[in-house]
Amino acid sequence: MAEASHEQVVYCRDAASGLRAIIAIHDTTLGPALGGTRMWPYRSELEALTDVLRLSEGMTYKAAVTGLNLGGGKAVILGDPTRDKSEALLRAHGRFVDSLGGRYITAEDVGITVADVETMAMETRFVTGVLSAPGGSGDPGPATAFGVYHGIRACATRVWGAPELGGRRVAIQGAGSVGSHLARHLAGEDARLWVSDLDAARARRVADATGAVVVDPEAIFDVEADVFAPCALGAVVNDATIPRLRVRVVAGAANNQLAEDRHGDELARRGILYAPDFVINAGGLINVYLELQGYDPELARSKARGIYDTLLAIFERAEADAIPTHRAAERLAEARIRDVGRAGRIWTPRRGVRPRRFADL
Repeated sequence: MAEASHEQVVYCRDAASGLRAIIAIHDTTLGPALGGTRMWPYRSELEALTDVLRLSEGMTYKAAVTGLNLGGGKAVILGDPTRDKSEALLRAHGRFVDSLGGRYITAEDVGITVADVETMAMETRFVTGVLSAPGGSGDPGPATAFGVYHGIRACATRVWGAPELGGRRVAIQGAGSVGSHLARHLAGEDARLWVSDLDAARARRVADATGAVVVDPEAIFDVEADVFAPCALGAVVNDATIPRLRVRVVAGAANNQLAEDRHGDELARRGILYAPDFVINAGGLINVYLELQGYDPELARSKARGIYDTLLAIFERAEADAIPTHRAAERLAEARIRDVGRAGRIWTPRRGVRPRRFADL
C-alpha cells in the first residue's frame, strides 16, 4: 500500500511536547474522513506509516459498505501510551487535527481513551467519542462489540443454519474494551469461551465474569473451536497462523486481520468462513457517526444490529460470484463509492453539508 493511493498524508511534529504523528486521509468521496487516533510504540516511522495507511483505507471501506456518508481516515502517534502521553502532546495533536478544517475527524483507538480525546477537544471540534459535550457517546468499544456479536450470529446462520450461539465454542483473542464486552454478549447465550490477552490480569477478569478459559496468547490459535474472534491488533491471520486454526469461522473486531489479501483466499480454500473485518467491526464507527448528527443510543444499537443482514448479503454475493467474502465486501464498497462519487471529488468543508455538530464552523 502506497501513499499515492491516499488523498492526503500529513506528518505532524511538535518539539515542545514530543509529538510525532501521522494523519492519513484515504478517500473523502462520501464525506469527511472519520477514524480514530492510535498511540503505539512503533519501531520506526515506516512501520507507523504502513499502519496508518492500512487503517485509513480500511475506514473508507467500512463507511462505504455500511452505508455511512463518511470517508476514511486514521491517525497514529508514535510513542508508548503508558509513558509518553501528556496533555501537551494530546493538545498538540488536536491542533494538527484542527488544521485540516474538518476533512479529518478523530476518535479513540488503541492507546487513546475518552479522556484523551476530550483533551484533544480543547484544541479542535473535530472529535467524536466524547462524554463531556452534549450528545457525546463516549467509548465506541461496546458498540463495536455489539456489532461483532450480531456479525457472529450471521456467520452461525450461514454455517449452521441458525443464529443461536448456545454451546458454540468461541476463542477470543484480546480482552480489552471490545473483547471483554463481546465475551459478555456471548456468555449471555451460553457460548463456551476461551480468552487470551497480553495482559494476563485482564484476561483473568474477563474469564471470572464470563466463565471463559484463559489460554496463553500464543496458544489461542490452536484452540479447537467453532469461531476464532480476533479482537486485538491486525495481521494475525497469516502464513504462520492459518495452518493452526481449527475453526469454521473467523469473525472478530480487529482491524486488518488479514496480513495480506491472499490470506482471505486461503481461508476460503480451507472452508473457513471469514467475516470481513471492516464490515463486522463497523458498530463503533456507526456509533460515533450518529454522535455527529445528535446521538441516539437506541438508533445506534439498531444500526449495529444491521451488520447481521449486511454480512448475510455479502456471503450470498460471494457465493453467487464464486469469490472469497472479503473480495465480495470490497466490491460492494467500491461500487457505492463509484456510484455516489464523481472522478476527482474530494470533501471540503462547506456550509450546508457539514455534520450538524459542526454547522457553525
